[in-house]
Amino acid sequence: MKSILIIICITTSVFCFGQTFEITSKQLSKNEVDSIFTNTLKDKLNIDYGIFRVYEYQDKSGIYMIVMTEKEYKIEGKKKYFDAIKAFNFKVENGNYTQQWMIRDFFLEDNYSEEYYISFWTKYFEIKDYDGDGLVDPILTYGTLAMNEYDDGRIKILIFYKGKKRAIRHKNGVHDDERNTQVDKEFYALPIPIQNRATNIMELITKNNHGIFPYGWETAMKNKELWFDEN
Repeated sequence: MKSILIIICITTSVFCFGQTFEITSKQLSKNEVDSIFTNTLKDKLNIDYGIFRVYEYQDKSGIYMIVMTEKEYKIEGKKKYFDAIKAFNFKVENGNYTQQWMIRDFFLEDNYSEEYYISFWTKYFEIKDYDGDGLVDPILTYGTLAMNEYDDGRIKILIFYKGKKRAIRHKNGVHDDERNTQVDKEFYALPIPIQNRATNIMELITKNNHGIFPYGWETAMKNKELWFDEN
């Protein structure tokens, strides 16, 4: 009997420790966004741009919302464009929203005459726990368009891991010597599955003609280089 109890305890322990938290997520509908993010709540949370999309997710640490917003401007005779963006991550507890992080970006002043559009590239966004620790690892990708559309805009891939941000910043260019990529040193300390997802996004960006990374960028990142270009 004693041996059977020991076996049951060991089996139960292995089963419990082997469980992974099931991540749940969804994109809120427009009606859900409008009903939750009233003008009063937006003022309270300092959401001053138009809301583009809201994603809700739950991991083992709680319930969160990622709110992507865009600041609209218009060029005469053309459709609407956006010259700035902000994204927020809020933890939601008992109707209270506690900001975990916020990012903001916009056109560079010395490049304003060339860049005319900035937006979140949700084609490359997913809510996932890449390293299996029960916590979501958000990766946001966004970019700008310039005179030659994607060919000379900028791209940023932002990885949030345990509340800290790491970035891959890329400048597209029509000519080889205009393209360069910068990688935060801390990126290479991330769990390998998260690094792999970031490089997978870069591969997809290339495949979809949304950017051209410097020749040999894969090798450069394997060598943990912080800056690489075509020179």
